[in-house]
Amino acid sequence: MPKQVDHHERRTRIADALLRVAAGRGVEAVSLRHVAAEAGVSTGMVQHYFRTKDEMVVFALAAVGERTRARLTGEVAALGPAPAPDAFVRALLVQQLPFDEARRIEGRVALAFYAYTARNPSVAVKLGEDDTQLADYVANLISRAQTAGDVPAHLDPGPTSAALLALVEGLGVRAALGHQPPEDALAVLDTHLQTVFGVVTRP
Repeated sequence: MPKQVDHHERRTRIADALLRVAAGRGVEAVSLRHVAAEAGVSTGMVQHYFRTKDEMVVFALAAVGERTRARLTGEVAALGPAPAPDAFVRALLVQQLPFDEARRIEGRVALAFYAYTARNPSVAVKLGEDDTQLADYVANLISRAQTAGDVPAHLDPGPTSAALLALVEGLGVRAALGHQPPEDALAVLDTHLQTVFGVVTRP
C-alpha cells in the first residue's frame, strides 16, 4: 500500500521551522530555502505546500493561534466546570503573555510579524481579522459578566476589551524584550482586571 502522508503534520512542521527562523533572525530573513533547511526538508517540499513567503507567514500565524487556544482549553478546564468570568478572561489574557519558552518564541515572532505586516497587506488582513475576533470575544465575555452584575454598568464592553488587549500587547512586548519580569507584567494585568471585575479570581 502507498505510504499515507500527513499533510497537516508536514505543513505544521514547516510552520514550526518558520517560527524558529523568524524568532532567531526576523521575518525578513525567512525564505523558502532557509525554512526548508531549518525543517530538514527539501525546498521543493516547502514549495509544494506554500507558493510564497506570505502564505507561510499566514499559516504560521494560524498555527500560533491554534496553540494558544489549546493552552487556553487546558487552563479553563483546570478552573472547573463553571469558571468565574474574571478567571476566564484572566486565563485568556495570560495566554497572550510570554511566560514560558514556547510563548517567548511566539512573542518574539509576533514582534517581527507586526513589522512585516506593515509592508505586506495580505498578511496584515489575516492578523487584523484575528485581533478583531479576539477583541469581540473578550467584549462579549465582559458584556455577559456585566449582565450578571459582575462588571460595573458604566463600563462599555468594546472599549474595555480593547484597552485590556492593548495592555496585554504592551506587556507582552516588554516581557519578550526582557524589559519587564513576567511576574511584574502579571501584577500589572491583575491590577487592571480589578478595575473591571473588582476582586480577580486567580488559579
